[in-house]
Amino acid sequence: MKGERIWLFDTTLRDGCQARGIDFTVADKIAIARALDDMGIDYIEGGWPGANPTDNAFFSQFPPLDHARSVAFGMTRRGGRSTSNDSGLNAVLDAETDGTCLVGKAWDFHVETALGVSLDENLVMIRESVAAAKKRGREPMFDCEHFFDGYKHNPQFALDCAKAAHEGGAEWVVLCDTNGGTMPEEITEAVTAVREALPDANIGIHTHNDSGFAVANTIAAVKAGARQVQGTINGIGERCGNANLITLIPVLMLKYGCETGVAKEKLHRLKSLSRMLDNRINRLPNAHAPYVGDAAFAHKGGLHASAAIRDPRTYEHIPPETVGNSREYVVSDQSGKANFIARFDELGIAVDKDDPRLDTLIAEVKEKEYKGWAFDTAQASMELMVRRALGEVPDYFVIGRFRVMDERRFNAKGQLVVESEATATVMVNGEQFHEAAVGNGPVNAVDTAIRKALVTAYPELAGVELVDYKVRILNGDEHTGGTGSVTRVLIECRDDTGMSWISVGVSTNIIDASVMALADAMAWKLMNSAKAAGAA
Repeated sequence: MKGERIWLFDTTLRDGCQARGIDFTVADKIAIARALDDMGIDYIEGGWPGANPTDNAFFSQFPPLDHARSVAFGMTRRGGRSTSNDSGLNAVLDAETDGTCLVGKAWDFHVETALGVSLDENLVMIRESVAAAKKRGREPMFDCEHFFDGYKHNPQFALDCAKAAHEGGAEWVVLCDTNGGTMPEEITEAVTAVREALPDANIGIHTHNDSGFAVANTIAAVKAGARQVQGTINGIGERCGNANLITLIPVLMLKYGCETGVAKEKLHRLKSLSRMLDNRINRLPNAHAPYVGDAAFAHKGGLHASAAIRDPRTYEHIPPETVGNSREYVVSDQSGKANFIARFDELGIAVDKDDPRLDTLIAEVKEKEYKGWAFDTAQASMELMVRRALGEVPDYFVIGRFRVMDERRFNAKGQLVVESEATATVMVNGEQFHEAAVGNGPVNAVDTAIRKALVTAYPELAGVELVDYKVRILNGDEHTGGTGSVTRVLIECRDDTGMSWISVGVSTNIIDASVMALADAMAWKLMNSAKAAGAA
């Protein structure tokens, strides 16, 4: 396996949406797609065109990608219809993407009982559908659904399904452990059989984690000859989830020496990518996740900590900074400066390791992150905090007093309505601005009032819009020492150039947290505009 090129196919935007409690917005999908592309993922499956309004809206504004290829997912034509006369298939083929991944049954039991067609008809459906995708100029791929169950029940038919996809022109024939019940040795046997039957085919693997073997099964498939691996960020997905790309990427690259689209110098972004997704879905990160969990390289007092202090390699299988993590001694936190300097460098901020302000800055970042500030996601707030500490950001404005009132009443038509009204006082260069606004909810009202005050002094803020807003109640014991819960607000803004950024606020009061995030969002925009003007 060493030196072999492995292609990474991310299905977070489709499989991830099938997890209980996860429902991506269009803004979420765009942000995740951009992060995956920046990481170096080869294929990004955006969802199923025609399946729901969110996917339709996302495919209409799929962000431009620098590295990855965009993929639309869907199923083969239905029995008794031609490819040109199947609206579901054509909704997928019409999506303006680089590739198409079609799914079809590879288990004879499902073909006859669920689809109600003959085995021969199923092979024709696969072959013709893949050929139709190829004819449209898309890179055609085929997911052999329940391939391993089918192989155990009727090996020849499962292989025939893979052959039909290959004959139709599939660039990748992907073998799916759809119910997650296959064991690694069974994966090895089946993938080996496909490689022997189709020596010229490119084989992929798609595993679920119902037996806890998703990552192990993926590695088994790669060892047997698969060269595309499908999975999701943090392994999210229906039931027990999918193969975890955050674990697979370092395993493939660091343990087996494989080449991927992820450059080695970008591996340190893995933890940030993992945290970004957790913050998007308002989920507490798994502290014990391999490679990226906060406890992954934590050494508690006692024999292990003593040995680790003398030589960290004693209980660490890789240097933690390789994947963007850091070593932690639970009794005496000794996380080094290198990881923080790397984070600052990603923001374009050069801080010398001997700068006397660095220790204070690192302590502030740690303290705020402990209290719930999500700087891995809200990089606008992170950049502002660092540059302010270095004396690089002027005081553009100060938000002083604000008040929000909600009224629930019946209007003149007898309809029950809820209205929010906000007033805000903002100081700009010693001048006080006082504005009031009515909004669709308290956050919109206070945002509008603050913006009205600021636009008078800074017209460039008129083109800023709030496109996403997320609230999470943080556990009081974890973030406030048991004194009560706090609220974290993440907001995403976009300006009239299409640039977007995320800021964060944390407070015991949701409106206060929202105002903090809004203030950072406006200040970051002003700072960025000033830098752009200076560069020009």
